[in-house]
Amino acid sequence: MTAYDVLEMVNGILYTTGLFNLSWKLCVMWLIAGVFLYLAIVKNFEPLLLLPIGFGIFIVNFPLVPLMGYTEAGHGELLRLFYRYGLEWEVIPCVIFLGLGAMTDFGPLIANPKTLLIGAGAQLGVFVTFTGTVLAGFTLKEAASVGIIGGADGPTTIYLTQHLAPQLLGANALAAYSYMAMVPLIQPPIMRLLTTPEERKIRMKMLRPVSKTERIIYPLLASAVIALLVPSVIPLMGMFMLGNLMKESGVVERLTETAQGDLMNIVTIFLGISVGATMQAENFLSAKPLLIFGLGLVDFMVCTAGGIWATKIMNVFLKEKINPLIGSAGVSAVPMSARVSQMMGQKYDKQNHLLMHAMGPNLAGVIGSAAAAGMFIAMFD
Repeated sequence: MTAYDVLEMVNGILYTTGLFNLSWKLCVMWLIAGVFLYLAIVKNFEPLLLLPIGFGIFIVNFPLVPLMGYTEAGHGELLRLFYRYGLEWEVIPCVIFLGLGAMTDFGPLIANPKTLLIGAGAQLGVFVTFTGTVLAGFTLKEAASVGIIGGADGPTTIYLTQHLAPQLLGANALAAYSYMAMVPLIQPPIMRLLTTPEERKIRMKMLRPVSKTERIIYPLLASAVIALLVPSVIPLMGMFMLGNLMKESGVVERLTETAQGDLMNIVTIFLGISVGATMQAENFLSAKPLLIFGLGLVDFMVCTAGGIWATKIMNVFLKEKINPLIGSAGVSAVPMSARVSQMMGQKYDKQNHLLMHAMGPNLAGVIGSAAAAGMFIAMFD
């Protein structure tokens, strides 16, 4: 072997590394990944989701990594398999909803069904953003998938986007989970702007006790109503209600514990890293994904405002007033937005306990965002 052959071999080895394929776009994506990891690790904002999402963004934005492509035999590489079977086949969002249902207490919503109207009002941003996104040049299907971001429901965003605009899945899912994580930063200024000091101090009566019979009947009744009115979202909401029925029945504790714990943790890992892995530099650093982030923020803010406005309108007709701070919980970031309502209420009256009251519109928001998604699927799919 001559010296020239040795140099050629060394040169060939060097060019199989990523060192000669780096670009400024990859560096930008590393910074974006760093922001997500910072929010998760330092600020403790939704770390169960933002940490794997941030790492997914980081690891796929290295040159030549065999993660999101296909092998020579046509088989998907590691993260491509997670993405395909978990998100493209819509398995992970439905399993996430099963776990959420097993952790959910519908008692506050059953005890105060008026809060369903608050959850409906909080979907205002979905339709405002849908209109604005169409005007911005998106197709109707793309606009519908972007509009649902404001509902702050990650699995529903993934489910609808995969139906209508799968090419936007990464940007939409990342925007939805980003704004879910930043609820404590985004919502309080809007809540202060749209309420008076007197409204923030409104105390609400303790909710009535809800019987076990009511708790068991509710998921069955809700499943039937959803299946009749918006059948396209029953894969999501059916799993949600199954998880809740498992919990409330009390006869399948092992299944409930699995759905709440191990199963939920496993699919959360796959969800986070799969969403992050879609954010490759060549896909993300373009006008449309960046515009989606801006529209998603407006969407989330209008949804928050819509829940507060719905509460204030209801108070015109109610003898027993509702504290409008719980209106912000009409977005379905469960339970973080309800906690923000509690935190804001106690800033102005330390004896005011709004958490359980806020859980009503919070759960109504889950149902409302699913209903909006079902309407979009019926219109455009």
